[in-house]
Amino acid sequence: MLKIFKNRFNRVMNPPSEEEYEECISDLINHKEVGSMRKFMQHGDTTTLEHSLNVSYYSYRVCKILGLDYRAAARGGLLHDFFLYDWHEGKDYKGLHGIHHPRIALKNAEKHFDLNKKEKDIIKKHMWPLTIKLPRFKESFVVLMMDNYCSIGEVMVWRKSLKRRIKLILGI
Repeated sequence: MLKIFKNRFNRVMNPPSEEEYEECISDLINHKEVGSMRKFMQHGDTTTLEHSLNVSYYSYRVCKILGLDYRAAARGGLLHDFFLYDWHEGKDYKGLHGIHHPRIALKNAEKHFDLNKKEKDIIKKHMWPLTIKLPRFKESFVVLMMDNYCSIGEVMVWRKSLKRRIKLILGI
């Protein structure tokens, strides 16, 4: 019981910080290919890079508070959509983007970065249950939940801004 209390106390006394988060992803965010994610739209007015940073940051915060591997969550979250193409246009594969892009993102990430088991699992299984195999780590579940949370938020903001634009155009 004392161990549980000490762990909770340490998490409260050592809250998530911007500097620590930036340290977790510094080698990734400064990479040219990661930067190229700003060229591709993800949801509404949100680029793939913006979306991935949102997922990464919220995953980092949740994992830090829960005492999980926040570094793997931040890094895996940033690379979870590292597929490097506009999924709204033509594609090099048959089938749904949601099923295929985790494998493509993992392949791209492995080509450019040394990843640990958790980071690989996060990237590969962030679209579960579409990916069929269950995520192996708690951090993978956090990232997939934060991906859904951020996606919904980005789509809802986009829809609100679209409705505002339509009202302005129509003078309603």
